[in-house]
Amino acid sequence: MRAIVDQDLCVGCGTCVATAPTVFEMNDDGKAVAVADTTAENREDVQAAIANCPVEAIREE
Repeated sequence: MRAIVDQDLCVGCGTCVATAPTVFEMNDDGKAVAVADTTAENREDVQAAIANCPVEAIREE
């Protein structure tokens, strides 16, 4: 699975990057992007990032 960040919704708060830094990074536009797949090792952090996104911009596919 992979997390997807909706670029139209993302406000660039960085919560996901702080929560799951191995999966999320900020792009040149100041918005988050997923740069790695969700694995057994990072699944808990990805789920926390999804749950804590203030604008619900992250989903998993």
